[in-house]
Amino acid sequence: MRRFEAIAGTLAGLGGWRRAGLLLLAGALAGLAMPPFFFWPLLFIAFPLFIWTLGDVSLRRAFFTGWLFGLGYFSACFYWIGIAFLVDAATYLWMMPFMVGGLAGGMAIYWGLAALLTVALRQNGLARLIAFAIFLGIAEWLRGHLLTGFPWTAPGLAVTGMGGLAQAGALLGMPALTLLIALWASLPALAGMRARRGEIVAGAMLLTLLPGLWLWGVYRLSQAEPASSQPVSVRIVQPNISQDAKWRGDNARPIFDKMKSMSQQGTAARPEGINGIGVVIWPESALSFFIDESDQGLAELAALLPEGTSLVLGALRRDPQATGPERRVYNSVLGLDSEANVVARYDKWRLVPGGEFLPFESILEPLGFRKVVTVPGSFAAGPGPRNITLPGLPPAAVLICYEAIFPHALVDPNERPAWIINVTNDGWFGKSSGPYQHLAQARLRAIEQGLPLLRAANTGISAIIDAKGRMVAELDLGQEGVIDGTVPPPLPPTLYARAGDWMFAGLLLVLAFTGIVVRQFRGASA
Repeated sequence: MRRFEAIAGTLAGLGGWRRAGLLLLAGALAGLAMPPFFFWPLLFIAFPLFIWTLGDVSLRRAFFTGWLFGLGYFSACFYWIGIAFLVDAATYLWMMPFMVGGLAGGMAIYWGLAALLTVALRQNGLARLIAFAIFLGIAEWLRGHLLTGFPWTAPGLAVTGMGGLAQAGALLGMPALTLLIALWASLPALAGMRARRGEIVAGAMLLTLLPGLWLWGVYRLSQAEPASSQPVSVRIVQPNISQDAKWRGDNARPIFDKMKSMSQQGTAARPEGINGIGVVIWPESALSFFIDESDQGLAELAALLPEGTSLVLGALRRDPQATGPERRVYNSVLGLDSEANVVARYDKWRLVPGGEFLPFESILEPLGFRKVVTVPGSFAAGPGPRNITLPGLPPAAVLICYEAIFPHALVDPNERPAWIINVTNDGWFGKSSGPYQHLAQARLRAIEQGLPLLRAANTGISAIIDAKGRMVAELDLGQEGVIDGTVPPPLPPTLYARAGDWMFAGLLLVLAFTGIVVRQFRGASA
């Protein structure tokens, strides 16, 4: 213990570039717990290093300590966003350091505030660790809600690389898992904090929640799945079209022909091709023209689709009630029946800041900043989570691209769907961590809701994911091909699906009470 106390004292006394470098490194190590690396044991090194470096400092220094730790974390998690600015480097490259650095630095503010509030309470030992976990959990919840929200790679996502522990998402959801991950990863810091024996025992008891939930998850995975009364056959198309080729005008016809050809092709597993398939799914913005306004395009799709086969595709859609240059454009999913009639429609309502809309446009646009995705007119937001229903199929929730990173307001509150369709285009981000992180978040949504999720991604990773988050089938990043399978059965609504973030609120109260008890015990034994 004394050796760790000496290390903690040394770290608390660091200043200048040594302190900053250590915090940035510790944050980056914590970021390696995220997909595709899943080096989650590093969390149990990085968080104690941060806690020891934080020490007992001024509120100003506490904020910058937390901010630097967060900056290292988010820089490691977000580096791949810069790849999007290389697609049209002549136009966007100069924006890359401002947008990527600004995003990482902005998200790190939440962690700086969590550190500031932790120091402001002037707690010691286990009570300080509990306070930090609570404040970081609240900060991450706010990060997912304020200014449109951006909860990408919240620390709770680490559970997707921790085997059975990921099943705890069905009970608690990502916000509460983030709170627990922050607490568990910080507990080893007790070794350098002159903790009382009772605090060490209490900390060990809190840590036992980790293997307990892990074993419960293993048990949950071992349980038999419900039988599907009417399995829906599905084909997911992954065309693997590079982003720089996707929007060139002369590629519209070749891309359309490729999508049709892949949709009907025979495979070793399904030599009859599209015949007998219930639904074909194309990725986000599968075509570069307005398919619902093209009589020729719809006629070709009607000729493609056999009777009883529906098509779900990501598509740009214009407001039919308006005209002119300011006509609103939606990032949508269209559902077509076998005669290519548009029978269902979903409009994306969570738009990507800097991608589909420019935050603080009146300030940034005069400086030359532009949103990365350009369309005729401006993107408009849809009304919110809505199901789509295709002929003869149960209702499906739809998530377009980064809508899958939000655990709250995920499905239609008026009707529980039987499955989730997630279409995306991760081609912006090349062969980087981004697509793997995106997939992991979609998997966690399936676990939280107890619903199967079918994912169609332009360049990958496309997948069929069951209601417990298991990968039934997948096409890896950068591959061209199709996935043939059936929609896995849904489970009854999970505890998190019923209670939502009230689970997070309840855990906050339990930990706050625990912290008060620990503080009283420490004071009585002093």
